[in-house]
Amino acid sequence: MTQTITYCGFIAIVGRPNVGKSTLLNRLIGKKISITSNKPHTTHHRIMGVHTEGVYQTIYIDTPGLHATEKNRTYDVMRRHTINLINDVTLVVFMIEGIRWTASDEMILKNLQNTQSVLLVINKMDVISNKSILLPHLQHLDKQRNFIGIVPISAQRGENIGLIKNIICQYLPKAKHCFPQAYITDCSQKFMASEIIREKIMRGFGAELPYSVVVQIEKFITNTRGVLMVYALIVVQSEGQKKIMIGAQGGKIKTIGVLARQNMEKVFGQKVYLQNWVKVQHSWADHASVLHNLEHTNYLQYH
Repeated sequence: MTQTITYCGFIAIVGRPNVGKSTLLNRLIGKKISITSNKPHTTHHRIMGVHTEGVYQTIYIDTPGLHATEKNRTYDVMRRHTINLINDVTLVVFMIEGIRWTASDEMILKNLQNTQSVLLVINKMDVISNKSILLPHLQHLDKQRNFIGIVPISAQRGENIGLIKNIICQYLPKAKHCFPQAYITDCSQKFMASEIIREKIMRGFGAELPYSVVVQIEKFITNTRGVLMVYALIVVQSEGQKKIMIGAQGGKIKTIGVLARQNMEKVFGQKVYLQNWVKVQHSWADHASVLHNLEHTNYLQYH
């Protein structure tokens, strides 16, 4: 009996903050597993998504945004993990935004010098009104390095996502699939719950709060009535941020809770009881316990 040849590989999605990496990952997987917002640095951890189609299994990794001028210990940890990851994957999807080319893009490109296969993806093409400037921009990018391809897309609209998948499949090595057919992410439900809450915070407060908001799940169990009980601690850096988070008569935190609970019920397929608390932890971006969590997050199978 002839054994079917299968293909499998790890693909890292890298780019500066807020270029649409998480939106692209969700499109490639066909299901929302990574949170999105208009704020930079929405993604704190590496999020892994798995897409299996026929003999091809692609394991995508969404990475935190890399920035040329960011300086704190937490960012240093995230940057170090991302740079190390680049050297261990089959292919890198390097994502930029429209006709912009920044110092951060240049810095990322330099870190890709030793990466053999890099696919350049130009996102947010739908917002470019003057298409005549696109060709000179593409010619400029083509001179930066020998990319395996340059693909203009709109992750928001889902344009040219299939083309990215087809190119990647051509570079997947012959290998056994790492995960079962139905497997889509290595994130635990507990981690997903914390990310859902953080997404609602990022979207709900805009410029009022910095990206450095941590959500810690203190309790995550299903009771005897089949209700998922979620108790979450939201960590901010100052009393002023705490007041903003809670809002007048608790209105803001209540709205965040309702939206997060509704999202969880859709994702987990069961009733959810969600209780949020807000705690001040000064300068958490350099706090040892937070750094430890970022470095040693335990990613489990998503059921």
